[in-house]
Amino acid sequence: MATVIIPTPLRKFTNNTARLNVSGATIQDTVQELTTNFPDLKKHLLDTDGKIRSYVNIFIGNDDIRSLQQEKTTVKEDAVISIVPAIAGGVPDDTAGSGNSNAKPGAAAGPGNANGRSGPSASAAPVFTKEELARYNRHIIIPEFGMEAQQKLKAAKVLVIGSGGLGSPVLLYLAAAGVGTIGIVDFDVVDDSNLQRQVLFGVDEIGKPKVEAARRRLQALNPYIQLNIYNTHLNSQNALDILRDYDVIADGTDNFPTRYLVNDASVLLGKPNVYASIFQFEGQVSVFNYRNAKGEPGPNYRDLYPTPPPPGLVPSCAEGGVLGVLPGIIGSLQALEVIKVITGVGDTLSGRFYIFDALGFESRTFNISRREDNPINGKNPTITALIDYEQFCGMRAVEEKPLKEITAKELYQLQVHGEAFQLIDVREPHEYDIVNIGAELIPLATVADNADRIYRDKKVIVHCKMGGRSAKAIRELEEKFGYTNLYNLKGGILSYIDEVQPELTKY
Repeated sequence: MATVIIPTPLRKFTNNTARLNVSGATIQDTVQELTTNFPDLKKHLLDTDGKIRSYVNIFIGNDDIRSLQQEKTTVKEDAVISIVPAIAGGVPDDTAGSGNSNAKPGAAAGPGNANGRSGPSASAAPVFTKEELARYNRHIIIPEFGMEAQQKLKAAKVLVIGSGGLGSPVLLYLAAAGVGTIGIVDFDVVDDSNLQRQVLFGVDEIGKPKVEAARRRLQALNPYIQLNIYNTHLNSQNALDILRDYDVIADGTDNFPTRYLVNDASVLLGKPNVYASIFQFEGQVSVFNYRNAKGEPGPNYRDLYPTPPPPGLVPSCAEGGVLGVLPGIIGSLQALEVIKVITGVGDTLSGRFYIFDALGFESRTFNISRREDNPINGKNPTITALIDYEQFCGMRAVEEKPLKEITAKELYQLQVHGEAFQLIDVREPHEYDIVNIGAELIPLATVADNADRIYRDKKVIVHCKMGGRSAKAIRELEEKFGYTNLYNLKGGILSYIDEVQPELTKY
């Protein structure tokens, strides 16, 4: 029988099973078997027409079924089938930003380096001080790397979008390696919950802008590099102005609108985009829009995921969590790919998509290719300028039909006055064990099956950690069962702790 590898985000729908044996003769048969055996998988794998969703990729071995016979692709008995959905990769308030720089970037570099590949343009070789030569000695003495590659690093300009879980190791290793100019885009401030994985920061930086804290740390690590910081939100109005001054873009963002924005801006400007994403125990890395020695561009993010998942379908790391060491592993691989793109040393992940599963300590690399229907650089492109990415990802549609909400203080008043209401917690049991406020626990994946436990004749308040999963639960109950008495706790249990019971444990 063939084996299907279930990705981390979907394992909660397969009883936490990572590998399943299937007997289907084709991919279509296989998906039918999976959705029959695990009905909750259906809405995540198939659209309303029964087609595989555009943000779900399926590989047989290393090959994308879209380059084979798609759903009709034959499945051999010993085949290994991998399902690879899009993952957002981080926490909403870690969203990278852009805007006014506190340091002025230098002039834009050319489109290629000396060996014809994407990267900084060939120019006069940088001169190293005696101290720099001593610092970079372990690079320079590598025969396949040497002085030439180190000079390319010093001449390069890299923009790192996001300084959080992924951005921390990327920034640390690029600075240590001697990348001459590094831009940092982020509008968030350091929070104590960041320190579990964002190793760039310490407790002394809590409450301070991340870009400023990052600059101080990196300048202390390597005083021979230039650091440009952008403490603002990256958007369609400023992205091109910021990205154009850099040779390579490192995407460490945490949400789909910004991912598509970074991809499209990189393609329009002809910049290689080194991508990484994380969720719970799983990470992804690739190199997009990388020109080979012939000047041909490689695949980009839209070749892999033409459209994003609906809002709320794929949880962020704030909702689903992430093992603290995982961003370090994946971010280090991302930094490695940036260095390879700059120097031309080794083979990049262009045209390949790498996945690491920390639980099983397994890694897989899949082949990806360009699509003729890619809307930004396919056969007949329809995107020639940056668009409204929140609207593209469905965010505006959700905002136009707001849910009924209740604040933490309003909930507290209901509790104090003894008013009749039902409180539902849709987090996972392990989260409930860490901290709870006396609600009935009905995990999100089981809400529909437990609808009979939810009252219709009194106010029902639903909460999760931050408000995302509870909003999804309410929408599902309203759409499937016609509930009209549901209220979302704004900000979730974290808001309740901040405003009502600060003595409770935050996580």
